[in-house]
Amino acid sequence: MKRRQFITLIGGAAAGWPLAARAQQPAMPLIAILNAGSQESTAQGYAAFRNELRQLGYVEGRNIRFEFRFADGFLDRLTRLAEETVRLEPTIIVSAPMPANVAVHQVTKTIPIVMSTGADPVGFGLVQSLSHPGGNVTGLTNFAEALASKQLDLMRELRPGLTRVAVLVNVGNPLHVPQWRETQDASASASIALVPYEFHKPNDFEPAFTAFVQAKAEAVLVPPDTTFGSYRARIAELAIKARLPAIFANRLSAEAGGLLSYGPDPVENYRHAAVFVDKILKGAKPADLPVEQPTKIGFVINLKTAKALGIEIPAQLLARADEVIE
Repeated sequence: MKRRQFITLIGGAAAGWPLAARAQQPAMPLIAILNAGSQESTAQGYAAFRNELRQLGYVEGRNIRFEFRFADGFLDRLTRLAEETVRLEPTIIVSAPMPANVAVHQVTKTIPIVMSTGADPVGFGLVQSLSHPGGNVTGLTNFAEALASKQLDLMRELRPGLTRVAVLVNVGNPLHVPQWRETQDASASASIALVPYEFHKPNDFEPAFTAFVQAKAEAVLVPPDTTFGSYRARIAELAIKARLPAIFANRLSAEAGGLLSYGPDPVENYRHAAVFVDKILKGAKPADLPVEQPTKIGFVINLKTAKALGIEIPAQLLARADEVIE
């Protein structure tokens, strides 16, 4: 072989080696995230999620990728977004809360799904049981519909003699059925009359509070709901304007101006979802990973809002609060 031909042959082969090596490398895992809320309302949760993944050794752009899809509280968008998410062919789908979990589970029974949060996955057919999910779904749940009784108790401590409580009811969220049933049972036990308002779209918030005032409601219960979470600051502002103390389901709403919150910390749930992602990337199957429930329920009081409402928080409530926002 002539010297020039030999050099050309070796050079061509050397140029091909990196391409071949790259072709043999596994694709970078893609984590697709579907949330029924908004990017803004879930920012703290996903910051905690990504930070925990970094602690576990995953660096975005180096050994992991992310794709986000948000419904912004419009639950009728979830089917389309779930289908779009599955078409990305992700390694794992991380979804939240329950409406998003249900939507994506209806589209795929093979791609692993990690719930960041969501109520009663057994009741909604996502898993066979909490201890043995048995399918492609695992993660964390909050069983949020069980909180209404305690929330009403706290509001009664704040306002002894409470007789009428307004309730926002998002009829577009399947979770409203067990939530409303539990709220009705709790109010009956406490001899409290409920003033419900059936919510359909964001423009309903103002008419809802007008109706609450006209019905002479003395307080407002805002149940856990992805749309209500996306508009928590707006709801808190309307409650203050209507001079109605409101209790929400998590601390993010108290931070946004809600008077009280009682429920699991969603940020902690989002953080811990990263542990499930790590286990699945290392070979675990969702079917074998037990669904976890919250280990702590937090009670938060916003004193700034109390001052705006002209309400003095009883000493016993302040003493029991896990956090007091000044």
